[in-house]
Amino acid sequence: MNKDQLRGGNDAGAVRVDDTVRRPVRAWTASVHELLRHLERKGFQGAPRVLGIDAEGREILTYIEGETMGEAPVWPWWTRTEETLVQVAEWTRAYHEAVADFVPSAAARWRTGGRWAPGMIIAHNDASPFNAAWQAGRLTGFFDWDFAGPVTPESDVAWMAHAWVPLYARHVAALEGLRDFDSRAARLRLFLDVYGYTGDPQAVVREIQARMRVRVAQIRRYGVSGDGLYAKLLRRGVADDVDVAIRELDEFLR
Repeated sequence: MNKDQLRGGNDAGAVRVDDTVRRPVRAWTASVHELLRHLERKGFQGAPRVLGIDAEGREILTYIEGETMGEAPVWPWWTRTEETLVQVAEWTRAYHEAVADFVPSAAARWRTGGRWAPGMIIAHNDASPFNAAWQAGRLTGFFDWDFAGPVTPESDVAWMAHAWVPLYARHVAALEGLRDFDSRAARLRLFLDVYGYTGDPQAVVREIQARMRVRVAQIRRYGVSGDGLYAKLLRRGVADDVDVAIRELDEFLR
C-alpha cells in the first residue's frame, strides 16, 4: 500500500493511499458525501467519488489524476491560459446542470452555514486553482469539497470568475504570476460567454464584492476564535488583501 501526504492548501490532513484520498471526517462531511453521491448518479465526471469511511475513521474518496498547485508560489502556466478559463466555464455549466435537481436532506450541515432553498444550488465554493487537477491539456476536476454549501447559480458563476479571471487583489495576482491586468475585463467576458451567462456583467462584479465582504468577516471572526484554517488566513493578511480587492473592483463598476 502506497501512502503520500498531499501537500498544498491551507487545510492540511489529506493523505493519498494508492488511488484513494483519505481525509478527516468533519461535521459537514456527511452532507458533502450526499452531494458527491448525487453527482455520481448523474454521471458528472469532474468531482471525486465517495468510497466510504476507513478503519481510522477517515473519509475515502477517489483520487483525481493530474497536476496540482501543491505549494508552488508561482502558479503553473495552465492556470492562466484562455483555454483553461474556457474549460473552467464549461465545468461550471456542466456542474450546474448536474446539481440543479439536488435537494439536500433537512439535516444537511455546511461548513460556512446557510440553508438550501428552492432556486439555490449546493456549490463547491472553493473551486479555485488551489483545488484543481490538470492532465494532458484538460481540467480533470476539482477536489476538496469542504466548503460546499448553498448559493444561487449566479453567485457561483461570480465566485468562479473571481478565482479564475482572476478578480482579487492585483498585488496578490502578481506574486502568483499574473501581471496582464488589462486583460481581466476581456477574460471576464470570455468566461461569462462560454458559461452562457446573459445577465449584467456588473452584477457579477457586485456579487464578487458582496461575497468578499462575507469572507473578510468570516476570516476575522473565526480567525480569533481558534479555527486553525481561519487563524492561518488571518495571520497571512488575507483579510487585508480581500479589502484591497473589493476597492480595486470598483473600477469595473465605473
